[in-house]
Amino acid sequence: MIENVLVRKNLSFKLKIAVKTIISAGIVVLAVILPQLVHLAYGQAGGVQWLPMYLPVLIGGCILGWKWGLGIGIASPIVSFLITFALGNPMPALARLPFMAAELAVFAAVSGSFAKKISVNGWMAFPAVLLAQVAGRSVFMLLAILFQAITPFTPAIIWAQIQTGLLAMVLQAVIVPFIVMDLKFILDKNANE
Repeated sequence: MIENVLVRKNLSFKLKIAVKTIISAGIVVLAVILPQLVHLAYGQAGGVQWLPMYLPVLIGGCILGWKWGLGIGIASPIVSFLITFALGNPMPALARLPFMAAELAVFAAVSGSFAKKISVNGWMAFPAVLLAQVAGRSVFMLLAILFQAITPFTPAIIWAQIQTGLLAMVLQAVIVPFIVMDLKFILDKNANE
């Protein structure tokens, strides 16, 4: 979606990269701050219940495409871990970090694969987000199954976490597409001026 606007503005390659980098960095920052706010408000269990890091990652995929989205999905939990580790309370926990990075990478890559369609029809953000959520959670479950012998995660634990976060997933499946459609409207309006 962002790519279309940058092409219409006839920006140079370097400027396009700079814009996408700034937007990506902003999304990663949001993906670090939102979980901190949720944990302050709802405690440690708030992250599993409200899935605050997922929201900016899904938005990032939808607006920046799968390549940049993939980077956002991988970077968000790693940056969050590094910052919070330095502060003495790592989030996500080290054992969960690779699982979360893989899950969010899938979220962003799948939602990002719809970016061109979203730029044409904003309503495509709905299937983009739904498919990303199903694919990401499925990858998390698959990884738990494959690595349960060497990690603290079992399929039963992951299934319980999926059930705990179901309300957040439903809310994000509605909220994210509307945010993306609003951004599309604003970007289209500014691109045509």
